[in-house]
Amino acid sequence: MATLACVTSALETIRARNGSINAFTAVLEQRALRKAGTAAGPLAGVPFAVKNLFDVEGLPTLAGSKINRDLPPASRDATLVERLEAAGAVLVGTLNMDEYAYGFTTENTHYGPTRNPHDPERVAGGSSGGSAAAVAAGMVPLTLASDTNGSIRVPASLCGVWGLKPTFGRLSRAGSFPFVASLDHLGPIAANVDLLAAAYDAMQGSDPQDPVCRAGPVEPVSALRGIGGLRIARAVGYFEENAEASVAQAVHRAAERLGAMRTVEIPEAAHGRAAAFVITASESGQLHLQNLRKQPQNFEPLIVDRLRAGALIPAAWYLQAQRLRRWYYRKVMQLFETVDVILAPATPRPAHKIGQETISLRGRELPARPSLGLLTQPISCIGLPVICAPVGKVDGLPVGMQVIAAPWREDLCFRVARELENQPA
Repeated sequence: MATLACVTSALETIRARNGSINAFTAVLEQRALRKAGTAAGPLAGVPFAVKNLFDVEGLPTLAGSKINRDLPPASRDATLVERLEAAGAVLVGTLNMDEYAYGFTTENTHYGPTRNPHDPERVAGGSSGGSAAAVAAGMVPLTLASDTNGSIRVPASLCGVWGLKPTFGRLSRAGSFPFVASLDHLGPIAANVDLLAAAYDAMQGSDPQDPVCRAGPVEPVSALRGIGGLRIARAVGYFEENAEASVAQAVHRAAERLGAMRTVEIPEAAHGRAAAFVITASESGQLHLQNLRKQPQNFEPLIVDRLRAGALIPAAWYLQAQRLRRWYYRKVMQLFETVDVILAPATPRPAHKIGQETISLRGRELPARPSLGLLTQPISCIGLPVICAPVGKVDGLPVGMQVIAAPWREDLCFRVARELENQPA
């Protein structure tokens, strides 16, 4: 009965709040009520929703697009949806996003913008804006999202919730619509660290349907506590120069609460971001090339020119970007010989207004949408695990901090995240 009550309450809250936030694109009330009656496990009674690039049985997998409406409905749920429901969680709906995950604001022309629950005139971040806003608005405590260049961390930061981008290859991507195969990650967004950890634990494990999802032992993080002995440092240089002073100060204060006085400079971060840009544009342009030729008018106006340009990138540029990515990875790995965890801002500033074309950053006028990924792209480019942790507000709006570790060390991220949750700003 408790499970049914939790699901019923979530459905009522969605009905009351979604009209003003526009996080959900489909609400699966009948399915949710049916599943709630049999749900059992560590997540029993937890309602969750998924970014609409996850396969959900009986629905076309939209990936935020108009074109995908004509696809056949999915014949089964995505692997991560199956794993959460096997642990007792109950799927209640699908969520708004930037078309084909190519954006940082969830200003979707086809389905309308998702609005930030802290100020409905402002963006929720993207491309998983619906996933973060649904949690921040209290509609569901848990969502699934994707992160290629920052699409979990940017909206988690702007909406003031917890988000995990795991190590590349840690969680299965089977049953999700791709964006950039060599950069795509899937992960959870949650209202608190306990739920983030429990969801992550439920979703771990290799999957033969995803060749990138590597076999290896499941490493539960739900019981981890304490940061004793961890070598924690705060990133400066690029990561301070590309954040507003107030955001950098919020991260500095969080580091002080952790007793982390050391600083490091992540080498060649700008080059890492440049490589991510080229790889993203090239792979996504090629993925959608056939539809760009046949029905360009049905694409999101905010991304169609970027997809066209990406399809024209010479192969030599793409190969060089992948080489640079590997070189950059080796540079960053040297840092983890002397530190365990690195702290850095997640977004350059708090959420800007919907429709705003530029932002001001330390005296520079920058394009608003791509610039929200300034601080996340250099990290996802090399597949590191990151938790985005809320660390306070600037001008009344949330900002987040990246808690970064070496590959396969999500456990360290969770230890720091719990300490931050126990010592709020």
